Amino acid sequence: MKAFLILGLLLLSVIVQGKVYERCELARTLKRLGMDGYRGISLANWVCLAKWESSYNTRATNYNPGSGSTDYGIFQINSRYWCNDGKTPRAVNACGISCSVYKEDLLSY
Repeated sequence: MKAFLILGLLLLSVIVQGKVYERCELARTLKRLGMDGYRGISLANWVCLAKWESSYNTRATNYNPGSGSTDYGIFQINSRYWCNDGKTPRAVNACGISCSVYKEDLLSY
């Protein structure tokens, strides 16, 4: 719930920019946002996820030809289930949000 609240507050910002983080910079930012231990997931795991999913790049996108979906942002949120990109067939959009939001630098606000 805390992460959803943080995400909601971050989405209120008008500035839309992407960013490629350095490893330690991302770790400090996630720690400041209270993500160390969130839902039992360590800070090291969050940083590892960002490294291997996007190379710390908030604007990363990767198309999945098998499902017709795309992964977005630093944590590669998938358009088939979690967000709406307007082009993924049978998308669920469980978060009720545009996929473009995940390409912003939401962590710096």
